Amino acid sequence: MNKRHFLQISTILLGTAFFSQYINWSSDAMATQNESFEVVKTEAEWKSILTPEQFHVLRKHGTERAFSSSLDKHYEPGTYLCSGCGQPLFTSDTKFNSGTGWPSFFQPIEGAIATTVDRSFFMTRIEVHCSRCGGHLGHVFDDGPKPTGQRYCMNGVSLKFVPA
Repeated sequence: MNKRHFLQISTILLGTAFFSQYINWSSDAMATQNESFEVVKTEAEWKSILTPEQFHVLRKHGTERAFSSSLDKHYEPGTYLCSGCGQPLFTSDTKFNSGTGWPSFFQPIEGAIATTVDRSFFMTRIEVHCSRCGGHLGHVFDDGPKPTGQRYCMNGVSLKFVPA
């Protein structure tokens, strides 16, 4: 190995080590911790009960395209449940139009969500999960309306609406 080759490899390794905190190496981060959730299923079981898009979002931490969800502009009275396990997550009286293209809420139902730190895409965000099955729902930001000042920006496919 010549000096130039050694320096190139060293630079790549150092760069990878430095940026690794910002790269989401495993989209299955919550799946590996499934033992701590009330609802636990194998990947095959999840695939059998979810649509491909729901599986991508809920189990692989994907994101649906902005403005693609019918729940974005949906304001009927009712409750929004987790598409994976049916746990109630949000009520319609906490929903608001954030203009982001995803259903947004300023407060979840108490105990319905869990959060983790998401360092993917070279940024740090707070990822929101269903506390019952660990399904990825979206992210929470500190730019929401009063009274909480929070914006729970959720993927519509991770939610199921039940009218009041």
